[in-house]
Amino acid sequence: MASSGGAVGPAFAYTVVYVRDVAKSAAFYAAAFGYSVRRLNESHKWAELESGSTTIAFTPLHQRETDALTGAVQLPDSPAERGPVEICFDYADVDAAYRRAVDSGAVPVSAPEQKSWGQKVGYVRDIDGIIVRIGSHVRE
Repeated sequence: MASSGGAVGPAFAYTVVYVRDVAKSAAFYAAAFGYSVRRLNESHKWAELESGSTTIAFTPLHQRETDALTGAVQLPDSPAERGPVEICFDYADVDAAYRRAVDSGAVPVSAPEQKSWGQKVGYVRDIDGIIVRIGSHVRE
């Protein structure tokens, strides 16, 4: 839908990842994927990574502030299942980024390989079982 009257459209500001341990997840993403932790509040109920114009944030799986309003977070029943969201990061050197992630505790899912659409892609699971795609940028 086009905006009228010079109104500014919405900006994608946050991706919030629900995790078991906010501080541990923030430290893991810093080590495994090369981000800096921008903010970790004293209660350890919120952390943010320095990740450009869209902030990656972490918050606990269950909180009385949101569970009653929006429902409880549902996790996959087994490691063979995955959640409905995948986090994707682009790197110039996918192989090095994949090794760094695995060396930092990510669980290997699929080693990097060249895809028919021109992207090199590998997959890992983070410490909460969330799938992270490590790929190269695709240029049209």
